[in-house]
Amino acid sequence: MSMNAWSLRRLHAVDATQIGELAEVLIDCVDGGAGVSFMHPLSRDRAVAFWCRVARGVAAGERALLVAEDAQGICGTVQLTLEQPENQPHRADLSKMLVHRRARRQGLGAALMRTAEAAARECGKTLLVLDTVTGGDAERLYQRLGWVRVGAIPGYSLMPRGGLCDATIFYRDLGG
Repeated sequence: MSMNAWSLRRLHAVDATQIGELAEVLIDCVDGGAGVSFMHPLSRDRAVAFWCRVARGVAAGERALLVAEDAQGICGTVQLTLEQPENQPHRADLSKMLVHRRARRQGLGAALMRTAEAAARECGKTLLVLDTVTGGDAERLYQRLGWVRVGAIPGYSLMPRGGLCDATIFYRDLGG
């Protein structure tokens, strides 16, 4: 598959079909062992409920939701939490960078991150922060893209099938 096999866009509203496709991506990632806040097995109902909450945040302008779509539908996503405390209007949290296993190893994660950074700039944000499982593929991706590693917190969360994992905190200065 080439880079042209998928396209990226920001969703300003999320419909039921998109919620279903996003739920499938999340379930696939949790099933594949990704440490993304959910335990295995992740039911479709719980995944849909999560994306319904995200959709409300998108509608309220509190979140920016970016998606990648291929011939089968949504195959990747990343979010920016734009709503921050009043003393941090310049900052956003980047979260739930998810790529379905069918679309991995094609540069999609990097493309989602670059698109998220551009969306953050468009929203007037100059500082992004994220956390990720220490030692995972995502950590290597963020380092490769120039994110700055702050440090690791031991025993930060549980992996989807149990067992504690550390989290590495990163930031990205977007200038400004």
